[in-house]
Amino acid sequence: MDSSHDVVIVGGGLVGASLAIALENTGLDVALVEAAPEGALPAVFDQRNLSFAAATVNALAVLGVMRKLRVPTGAIRRIHVSRAGDFGKVELDAREYGRDWFGQVVVAKDFGEALEARLSELPRLARYRPAKFVGLGETGGGTRVLNIATADGERELRAKLVVACDGTRSAVREALGIGTDEHDYRQTLFVARVRSEKTPDGTAFERFTDSGPTALLPRGDRHFGVVHGVARDEAEQVAALDEMAWLQRIQDVFGWRAGRFVGSGERSAYPLVRVLAKDLVAPRAVLLGNAAQTIHPIGAQGFNLGLRDALTLAELVAQADDVGAPALLQAYAQRRHEDRSRTLQFSDGLARITANASPLLRPLRSLGLFAANRVPALQSFLVGGAMGFRGDVPALCREGESTGSWR
Repeated sequence: MDSSHDVVIVGGGLVGASLAIALENTGLDVALVEAAPEGALPAVFDQRNLSFAAATVNALAVLGVMRKLRVPTGAIRRIHVSRAGDFGKVELDAREYGRDWFGQVVVAKDFGEALEARLSELPRLARYRPAKFVGLGETGGGTRVLNIATADGERELRAKLVVACDGTRSAVREALGIGTDEHDYRQTLFVARVRSEKTPDGTAFERFTDSGPTALLPRGDRHFGVVHGVARDEAEQVAALDEMAWLQRIQDVFGWRAGRFVGSGERSAYPLVRVLAKDLVAPRAVLLGNAAQTIHPIGAQGFNLGLRDALTLAELVAQADDVGAPALLQAYAQRRHEDRSRTLQFSDGLARITANASPLLRPLRSLGLFAANRVPALQSFLVGGAMGFRGDVPALCREGESTGSWR
């Protein structure tokens, strides 16, 4: 059996599902290849906490996803940044920029269910699930062949454009022969929900240490989402800690800024490796999200950047006669260059300099924190990046911009 589509998206996770929804009103024949079977969510939709920048919230509101959330979101009204052993801190307040909040904290599982609810409302979307990408065939006649394995056997699909949204170890990227640049930060990230005697007040904390960053995010369920980076050689020891020892470790990092921690949910661990594709496009194919760039989670830029990938592509193909034309793909790569490069420089640079234990860097970091808290132009740069307004921003990111009235 074979089928033809305008666009075939490989990967039904955060970015792939969002792209399918963004293409709803383009009139294109879109297919989504998903590893998870009907009735199940991809593994990425777990209990981790996603920090949605304001630009992301705006776009997902217009796409009808935010209203499908069943769990209250947590508004990020203030941002507090500091580093253990260094002087200075950065404090940002949304009210000083005429806003109610900089972003929203969403539980990944709830977001996955909201995306699924919207996907189920798309009558034109073809969904292959469970299905596994097997390989690519020839390119010709204005299409590219891809092969997938389903419960009924192998199928051949033809697409004018193949979109790889299949994650950090993208099989589509490998089949295209696109190489990667990788950097292992030698850190492991632990993610959990923690409860404090003090109810979150809308402040998101980012605390840097020699072994990595730790963030506390204000969730909408009166808990904090904790993201704790440790040196790789400490990971097994941290994973083995009982609940009280784990909470004490987080308490030691933050002090009493967020009150006394009294309970924790299950911990998940993720090794931190930056993986950057050397090219974003190939003949009738494009890489989005983690398939294009998996970055350090410092500053919570990963999904926000991937969504802007998807929305930029959706804008371009909506106006195109041929959605896989070389000129369109080059236009996509050009439009994404500034946002991508600046975000990568920010996340990678911050991760490296804040984790460097050299005493020579301490006065420079302290000076940087002091300047960031005093210089309006530098603060505006940080705020704009944190809210997702960097480079050539997709139009949907600016819709409904003023108040967050999607709730």
